[in-house]
Parts: sequence; C-alpha cells; structure tokens
Amino acid sequence: MKKGRRSIRLQNYDYSQPGAYFVTICALDRECRFGDVRCGKMALNEFGEIVAESWQWLEWQYEHVEIDEWVVMPNHLHGIIVITDCRGGSRTAPTGSDQPKRKPLGRLIGAFKTVSTKRINEIYKTPGAKLWQRNYYEHIIRSEDEFNRIRAYIAQNPAKWEFDRENPSVRSADPETAPW
Repeated sequence: MKKGRRSIRLQNYDYSQPGAYFVTICALDRECRFGDVRCGKMALNEFGEIVAESWQWLEWQYEHVEIDEWVVMPNHLHGIIVITDCRGGSRTAPTGSDQPKRKPLGRLIGAFKTVSTKRINEIYKTPGAKLWQRNYYEHIIRSEDEFNRIRAYIAQNPAKWEFDRENPSVRSADPETAPW
C-alpha cells in the first residue's frame, strides 16, 4: 500500500469468496456525466448507456459474477455484485485444482472502470481522460433482510435524488448516514 493511503476494506477479508457486495462508484469529482433524473426516474445519456452496458458486461465476462439490483445515477453507480461459485450448465467449472480462481471484488470494479472509461474515451477521442474517482465504497451484505433493504434503496434512489448525498445540489447531507 502506498504511504499515506489507508485502506477502507475490511482487513483480512477475502473479497474473492462467494458473497453479496453493495458498491457505490463515483464519477471523477462527482461530476454529473451519465444523465439526469426526470420525474423520479433516471434518463441515461450516451455516457450513462455505456456505463450501464459495462456494468452488465461484468456478468457476461466472469462466470463467477452475478449482477443483482443496480442503477446508474447522474454521477455514480449503485449496484449489488454477487460472487458465486462458478456456475454450472454449459459453463461447468472444472473440479479440484483446475477450478479457475475467482477475481476479487476490487479487480472486478477495476475491470468495470477500465472497460467503461476506455469505451467512452474511444468514442469521444479523449485518450487517457479519467472517468471515475480512485476508489469505491463497498459493503458486505450479511443477511437476507439487509439484502432486501439495499435492493429497495437502489431501486428508489432516482426518486430520492433531490436528497441524495451524491447530488451536488445537496449541501447538508451527512456522508456517514446509510439506510441499512
């Protein structure tokens, strides 16, 4: 770890193990780049559409990833990533030591950020431009009740945008407050 940087991850926790994780990923400088909230619903622009496709790409790319509830907001994304044991069916995982290693949460978020940034930079001919803030927020979901509360929070997020702590027009929101 670089000097002066404190990890916000749970120490000694294996983020590649099966589980559900709530993540929030913010645009660089929390700039509203992905669309607008209109009448309580998110209206994605072209950047937002690319971000949405890139988020879904995680599930298509990695057999141990399932995307649950998620929403792209004007300047951030909320989502639940479920890391599973590899799926069966036509993509049956090998057994024993042949089992592919699951990519941990941080590497999955890194892949998402890279793919979405690269696609936007290619389209707009802005090589090297940054799209995302350096880190991301994560919360390990520990119960079905918590899972359902977070799902509801994500689904209702556009309708509550005027009060959202990520909304640049909201000045008095406490960043430590969380609904779960």
